Amino acid sequence: MYICEQMQPISTTMKKILFIIGSLRTKSFNRQLANEAQEIINDRAEVSELDYSDLPLINQDIEQPEPTSVARIRQEVAKADALWVFTPEYNFSYPGHVKNLFDWLSRPVKPLDYATPTCINGKPVAISGAGGKAATASCRTKLTELLTFIKADVLPIQLGIAVPAEAWTTDLLILSDEQRNELKAEAEALLTAIK
Repeated sequence: MYICEQMQPISTTMKKILFIIGSLRTKSFNRQLANEAQEIINDRAEVSELDYSDLPLINQDIEQPEPTSVARIRQEVAKADALWVFTPEYNFSYPGHVKNLFDWLSRPVKPLDYATPTCINGKPVAISGAGGKAATASCRTKLTELLTFIKADVLPIQLGIAVPAEAWTTDLLILSDEQRNELKAEAEALLTAIK
């Protein structure tokens, strides 16, 4: 038996949304954005954050049997009804540790059986990002391509925020009313996708 095959949807009224924070920084703007999203979702879904800090770099030499951290992450993703990624842009793309996470999730749980679904297959995914003046546009475009390629169901509505210069000295992300409304719209779209 393999992790994703063992997972059966639990019949509950409370849906589960798993947040993935693309920045490792404690005071990151994307973590603050995720906190805002959690407040918007409130008690309409159960929100938790995926801790993937202990994931090894993907390597076929250690792929089977799967490392303990990989098994745990696959289990958490399999249990979630949807994922929401909040990530900065690094050099016109997504951070390497985010790519590493999705590379692990794209691999077959059953060794060499590429016909079986992965843990992320068909999973609704929302993408948001706070970063420099490009508002994480390249990152979100490339992450959409990656997630679509590994058969996740990426929401068409996304939020990109250009962090103002003064915020880089205060470490505080303050959303405008327009940005908060856009975040609410994305939250509503994700909640609708998992009804």
